[in-house]
Amino acid sequence: MSSHPLARPVVAVKPIAVPAPGRGLDLQVKVTAPLSGQGLPVIVFSHGNAWSLDGYEPLVDRWAAAGFVVVQPTHLDSRRNGIGWEDPRFATIWRVRIADLHAVLDGLDGILRQAGGLEARVDRDRVAIVGHSWGAQSAGAILGARVLDADGVPGEDFSHPAVSAGALIAATGTGDTLTPFAAERLPFMRPDYSTMTTPALVVAGGKDQSQLSTRGPEWFTDAYHLSPSPKALLTIAEGEHTLGGLAGEMVAETTDEDPARVALVADAVSAYLLDAFTLDATAWAALGGADASGGGAWTIARK
Repeated sequence: MSSHPLARPVVAVKPIAVPAPGRGLDLQVKVTAPLSGQGLPVIVFSHGNAWSLDGYEPLVDRWAAAGFVVVQPTHLDSRRNGIGWEDPRFATIWRVRIADLHAVLDGLDGILRQAGGLEARVDRDRVAIVGHSWGAQSAGAILGARVLDADGVPGEDFSHPAVSAGALIAATGTGDTLTPFAAERLPFMRPDYSTMTTPALVVAGGKDQSQLSTRGPEWFTDAYHLSPSPKALLTIAEGEHTLGGLAGEMVAETTDEDPARVALVADAVSAYLLDAFTLDATAWAALGGADASGGGAWTIARK
């Protein structure tokens, strides 16, 4: 993203091991942070299917440059672990993903200590969870969303008390319109957003047509419409599922390559979280003003 120079230098430390008993494979994270600054808020980020702590640099670097410490775990579904659809472990990976996020949140002090003494520079009262795609569903559970079983009964509460705000990017909608493939292989993709009370920004692409649902792009706005306020919704008219290439430049999944779109997503998330954390309201207010005169490329709704 050379066309979008970072606001200040950032540094990344990887891999850092996180205690996760019974996981089978070690849980590793990457920490990205601004080189300077105190009282820094934290983002724990959950990647999309098959990615790893090495993905999403265009997003993560901008968040760090905006003053956030970003912690990225590698979940079990990462390509580097070779656990595909047919693997018997795949059916429970959604739970392991959520457990990964809890392990990171519970072990945050140790992680930050191993990342060059960052524990002295963060504000532990300002921790957010953010995710993309499958990572957005994982993050949604930390914000209070639940998973409905085959009878429509909500499962357990996976929310975490350390998290006070979040952002869900391309989060899957309700499970009543899943395609046969998704219904068979991804039965956990039945989110119940009615209990997702934590303040959050939902980011959706106006051209994100999922192969997992028979509904159109509005499926990705359910997390906003079906959850309690306060919430915000950023809809990017021309955005597809990677919203310009969130996971990296020139990656195979990116069908709507657009560095400016990635920068918009990154900056909207950081602006929203700075406002939610009562650190700085100006960037979020400015986005709202730009939306009104933005010519329809993107819109922001609030409730």
